[in-house]
Amino acid sequence: MSVRLDTLRECLEGIIPGHIVTCDPAGMPNVAFLSQVEFVDNEHVALSYQFFNTTRRNVLAGSPVRLLLTSHLTAAQFRLSLNYLRTETSGPLFERMKAKLSGIAAHSGMTGIFKLLGADIYRVLDIVPVAGRTLAPPTPPINCVNALRRATDRLASCANLECLLEKAVDCLVKEFSIGHLMLLMHDEARGCLYTLASRGYPQSGIGSEIPVGSGLIGICARERSPIRIGFMTSEYAYGRTVRDSLAAEGKLDALETAIPLPGLPNAASQMAVPIAAAGRLLGVIYVESVAFLHFGYDEEDALVAFAAHLGLAMLHHQQADDPLEDPAPAESTPLPATGPTLTIRHFAANDSVFLDDDYLIKGVAGAILWALLNDFVKRGRTNFTNKGLRLDSRIRLPGVSDNLEARLVLLQRRLAERNAGIGIEKAGRGRLSLAVTRPLELVES
Repeated sequence: MSVRLDTLRECLEGIIPGHIVTCDPAGMPNVAFLSQVEFVDNEHVALSYQFFNTTRRNVLAGSPVRLLLTSHLTAAQFRLSLNYLRTETSGPLFERMKAKLSGIAAHSGMTGIFKLLGADIYRVLDIVPVAGRTLAPPTPPINCVNALRRATDRLASCANLECLLEKAVDCLVKEFSIGHLMLLMHDEARGCLYTLASRGYPQSGIGSEIPVGSGLIGICARERSPIRIGFMTSEYAYGRTVRDSLAAEGKLDALETAIPLPGLPNAASQMAVPIAAAGRLLGVIYVESVAFLHFGYDEEDALVAFAAHLGLAMLHHQQADDPLEDPAPAESTPLPATGPTLTIRHFAANDSVFLDDDYLIKGVAGAILWALLNDFVKRGRTNFTNKGLRLDSRIRLPGVSDNLEARLVLLQRRLAERNAGIGIEKAGRGRLSLAVTRPLELVES
């Protein structure tokens, strides 16, 4: 091919619809607008299949296919010769196109009409530039490759998972200039994702959950594929909208309704990128903006590479069971308890924990807190080790992929947000300490 497909990906954003040309067996040509063209690789594209119309009949009958693409940035045009291969009706590519088409439909007033039936895969035989006047391309807002280099350099300096996750979020803000984001971890045993960190929202939403397969984040996790939308669409909106839709589908019992999922009510651009390593899904990075088309293919590439680097680093820290723990400190005298008694209620069915009847946490993090508080109340214990928690039968960690350190970070942050007189702090390598400043009453329900 005379032109590489990856050099003209801005033509595939759907701002200016493509023109597809086919002909019937008698040679009668047909020209139609095309809603969506998706970049697959330098030799393949996927076209949206929405209607069984003249174009599709011609394609299935073996017609040659020509596609005209136009850049909304430079007005440059390109003519592509294509060969139809197959149609996909499920899987990562289909879900990416379905989400993107939803945004295009909402932007063009075609919601309810543009419904993706399949992703038609074509081999690109040739790309020819069309002669004509063009504009100079605009300067990109950031240099994605340079931002990626700086971000991965910063991650390399982290010695533990807590530092790694904190620095990852900081890199997304400072290096990639992303103002609204969430970092979610995968709870494999419960089939959901929980928010471990966020930036840009009035409420952090730490501890909020979404089932795998629900909304843009959940679909990204299920398919382990990045999904990006450039136009506002209620179908993939977050915050209250997603929770209401889950309730209508009878899935709300899979969530903890006491912690609302953060999200922009008027997000125009959204992108979710999976964090995976060694065949395991570890989490999802979710970013959004009120600006249309704020994230393009370059930003997607950079965040996919960043997430891959982050996933390998996370896996390393999660699997590092360092026997060289820092020496055990002397058991400290608990701080004097003052103020009203804090009632801690634990529900064994799902290990949910409530502070004075207000929800705090559940799952493995809830089981950890309940074990720590029982040891504190019965034995005055304040010092604990990660290794000891892994071996504690009360906690029931889910095997190899226990993700203990991430759950400790979640618990630490939830307690800090509540500021109710209980805190957890790192006390050296592989160690943590519990601080309690109010009288406690433990109630098992």
